[in-house]
Amino acid sequence: MAAAALPGLGPTPAADAQQERAARAAVTQKGKRPIVHPGILQTRADLEFMKAKINAGEEPWKSAWNMWLTSPGASLDFKPKPFVHVTRGAYAAGQQGGVELSESATAANNHVMQWYVTGNEAHARKAIEIFDAWSSTLADFFENDAMLLAGWTGGEFCNAAEILRSTYPGWSAQSQEQFKRMLLTVYVPLLRAFYPEANGNWDAAIMYTLLAIGVFCEDRDLMEAVYRHYRVGLGNSGITRYIYPSGQCEESCRDQGHTQLGLSYLVNVCVVAWNQGVDLFAEADNRLALGMEYTARYMLGEEVPAYGKISEQTRGKFGDLYHPVLQHYRYEKHIAMPYTERAAEKVQRAHTVATMFRGDSGNGPADLKPAPGASKIATTAGAQAATTVATTVADITVSPDHSIQDALDELKAKGGGTLSLTAGVHILTATLKLPSRVTIVGTGLDCELFLDPAKGVGEAAIINAEPDMHDVVLRDFVIEGGQTPGTSHDPNSDVQRRRLMYSPIRAGIVFQGDGKVLQRNLRFEHLTVRNCTYNAVELFGVEQVDVVNCDFSGSGGMAPPGHGKNHNLKTNRVSRVTITGSRFADSMWGHGIAVIFGQDVSIQGCEITRNELDGVMIAESRHVTIEGCLAEGNGGAGIAQETWMDPNQEVVVRNNTLRNNVAKS
Repeated sequence: MAAAALPGLGPTPAADAQQERAARAAVTQKGKRPIVHPGILQTRADLEFMKAKINAGEEPWKSAWNMWLTSPGASLDFKPKPFVHVTRGAYAAGQQGGVELSESATAANNHVMQWYVTGNEAHARKAIEIFDAWSSTLADFFENDAMLLAGWTGGEFCNAAEILRSTYPGWSAQSQEQFKRMLLTVYVPLLRAFYPEANGNWDAAIMYTLLAIGVFCEDRDLMEAVYRHYRVGLGNSGITRYIYPSGQCEESCRDQGHTQLGLSYLVNVCVVAWNQGVDLFAEADNRLALGMEYTARYMLGEEVPAYGKISEQTRGKFGDLYHPVLQHYRYEKHIAMPYTERAAEKVQRAHTVATMFRGDSGNGPADLKPAPGASKIATTAGAQAATTVATTVADITVSPDHSIQDALDELKAKGGGTLSLTAGVHILTATLKLPSRVTIVGTGLDCELFLDPAKGVGEAAIINAEPDMHDVVLRDFVIEGGQTPGTSHDPNSDVQRRRLMYSPIRAGIVFQGDGKVLQRNLRFEHLTVRNCTYNAVELFGVEQVDVVNCDFSGSGGMAPPGHGKNHNLKTNRVSRVTITGSRFADSMWGHGIAVIFGQDVSIQGCEITRNELDGVMIAESRHVTIEGCLAEGNGGAGIAQETWMDPNQEVVVRNNTLRNNVAKS
């Protein structure tokens, strides 16, 4: 074998780095960015750096390398056990071939790294043995976890193959072609449509594998599809879908193991894209860094703000994802990552130190840029941990074992008053009919109204008792629209059930006029309405409405009248409406806010995110102002105007942050 082909006998690391930067900046005559090889998780410069540090016995690379050498599959005695049909059910049930496939992918990566560091061709031949065994055998994946397993293994296979092809001339063209055929005829057809319905770690893994295949096979269209999906993927997919403006992740309320898994594959996607000259790390103001800092902070024992109850399951069990993030943001971009830095020290077996970490090499500045900060918009939206008003003078106080409707009827007979709800879950056996001149005040997040699906005769938790209802205040409590008061161990499974066409109609608040008289003077403050298959809140024929620091989210399902007709907040024939400091997120099939035949509507300082359609949709309206809002990750536009018959008039949109929406506003 020619000496120049041996790993480590080519250009110096500095020259490699210069060549890679030049390649990323270059453009071919056709205007296409050249694809860098090797260029998945490691470039030539990364590999040379790794080899130099390990051979010099420098820490922490040497200790990390020893973990590679003592890992399962590191021995030359490893034997691949390929399957034609790989099967894995939910949570690994009934698996056949899945464990063997994962072990082989990891072993192939291990032996390729050993080949590069030691120059021992036996390891290169072992990797080829593994590739040949599976590429000549594997035909398909089956059952629930098919796409997940393919996402876990395809990228790891590709990373090993990418390095081997670039450094070992002994890998025959026929064997390479067979491996490529497995990628393009088994992996890509299964994964190319992604799977955003599942928890976000699925699509993160799928994105990594598809991008790795795109690099290895030089499929630019596939690579571009991944870049777009990372930016604006729907469901639980894209970066602003998986990581919220606060840094909370889609799976934070599930467990920290899956949360770290999702983040780790997003990190891999960003590393591959960066090596190919595309900066996904910076997307949405370094959103990945924000999610990493939030998760690391919680993992380290500190409390973090959260919508829902953040899970303590696997808290303190640190995954091997922190060093690559630290490398990019802390040492390449010089952004402070204090929690990530501390978390990196807690990882028990940090394999990525050897292959994906360089440190600052003495080139870092003395002063770092500030750590990524959470959005300051609508940070106190919804019911809070305690009531937001220090003292409430109540005419009637109701505990969970007493009837709220009886109390409302008593207040109606008295001409109005204030009803105070004590903490707990108030089970409603029927829809509450709300009279005029009534204030309902709860104790915050621990005060929940739940319409019992087994006993309830209505479809909404609260409706107006009269068509001209007026002077009503609802404050400091939660209306739960789900079919159970609590969530399961996997909140996304609850969401998917609510998304179904035949889910029962469950609304939060429906205040409908009769078209003859108006409802007046309604105020919602620190109110949470969530998880409704119908509209969370629907207002028809109302003037003078204030929505202050509320959270109307997770609603708007496929229940009749169906897709696109139910929203987090639906307003129709309303006037003089002010919406401030509120959150409208995660509408399953609708808009965050729908303004229909509205007049004098102001939406200010709101978070309007991750809705299936537009963040805000305005139709047949006049004098509408949207200002200082964050509208991101929506399946349509951040702010959209529709003309059904007459165009909207005097709509003012200013000083908003609109990003990562599928359609531009």
